[in-house]
Amino acid sequence: MINRILNHLEEWLIAFLIGAATVVIFLAVLHRFLSGVPVIQDYTVQLNVSWAQELCIFMFVWMAKFGAAYGVRTGIHVGVDVIIRKLTGKPQRMLILFGLLAGALFTGTVAALGANFVWHIGHTDQTSADLEVPMWMVYLCVPLGSSLMCFRFLQVAWNFGHGGDLPHHDHSHVEGIEDDSADKLLDVKGATT
Repeated sequence: MINRILNHLEEWLIAFLIGAATVVIFLAVLHRFLSGVPVIQDYTVQLNVSWAQELCIFMFVWMAKFGAAYGVRTGIHVGVDVIIRKLTGKPQRMLILFGLLAGALFTGTVAALGANFVWHIGHTDQTSADLEVPMWMVYLCVPLGSSLMCFRFLQVAWNFGHGGDLPHHDHSHVEGIEDDSADKLLDVKGATT
């Protein structure tokens, strides 16, 4: 139950951040374009949207941190598996577990160091240049996103250790669209190879 809520929260946060950043960028570009139109520029020049670029950068950084955790959970995170594909049996299993636990250790370390950094910067008056928000709020994505990514690595390692299941992304599947012809195509491909 809690895991399902966390999954949905993760997906909604990523979707909201990319959608909101797209809207902000569109409005900033529209503002810039309309500021060059003689009849309208008197009104648009009065609007200050210099904060839009900084806000979009912050939203994309947050999206990337939580998107990486989503990638680990769904099996779309980048990984080098040349050696793993050459191995079979217990050596392959041990190397996969080592990689997952190494990922958890690395992201856990980044989360701990990030939390320490956020704690220390939170005791300063440092703010962002355009939005003037406290920088600890901006950098909070590092410990939060890295903690979630560490949890996802441990979750995948647990599932793999107890059932041999690794998340696998099917490139031919689009969520929400069910197409029988794609299944038939896969069956034909499987039968011929």
